[in-house]
Amino acid sequence: MRFEVLTLFPDLIQAHMGFSIMKRASDDGIIEVITHNPRDYTIDKHKKVDDTPYGGGAGMVLMPQPYVDCYESVAKLENSLTIMMTPQGEPFTDAMSNEFAKHSQIIILCGHYEGFDERIREIIKPREISIGDFVLTGGELPALCIIDSISRKIEGTLGKIESAEDDSFSDGLLEYPQYTKPRNYRGLEVPEVLLNGNHKLIEDFRKEQKIKRTKLKRPDLYKNWQERS
Repeated sequence: MRFEVLTLFPDLIQAHMGFSIMKRASDDGIIEVITHNPRDYTIDKHKKVDDTPYGGGAGMVLMPQPYVDCYESVAKLENSLTIMMTPQGEPFTDAMSNEFAKHSQIIILCGHYEGFDERIREIIKPREISIGDFVLTGGELPALCIIDSISRKIEGTLGKIESAEDDSFSDGLLEYPQYTKPRNYRGLEVPEVLLNGNHKLIEDFRKEQKIKRTKLKRPDLYKNWQERS
């Protein structure tokens, strides 16, 4: 999987790739993250990439020329997907993460300031994605969330692919509670069923806990799960 990120702050993206699972996946050649800075493509002698909005208003708007030229410079693979990080986009979900993981290349546009000149959307025609109903300073953090989530779905990124299969949302439910040593901590005991070695009982217990936890914490997910079951 190749991720190509258009960003004014490439160091933010690359810094994240130097740690933990993402670093191992990069070192092993499972994923590749390449950054492209639209500022390198501006024809403005002062390297400007933004300007005041037509019609008035606060803030600055990202100009189309640097972003479109930067995007068009990226070599597109056959199975490529382009997405734009924006609060206006469709909410990102685990199902979407599975879908995106089937692509060989994902190009991500990160915005800043008051957002993109509308002509960037019209020319590039990206799929617009949001990670929630809130606004951040820029698209880099959402882009990293997307990269991290998708990378977990690619075989080889995690030690065991089952780790991703048991994650929250993988079957529409939240993950079951997890325990490790010691067996007793401040009077709180690990459930006995997890200690008896009976895999069928453990599986049943965990499924029961997933349902119970989802019903309590995310009744919206529980309702959707019920309707599909």
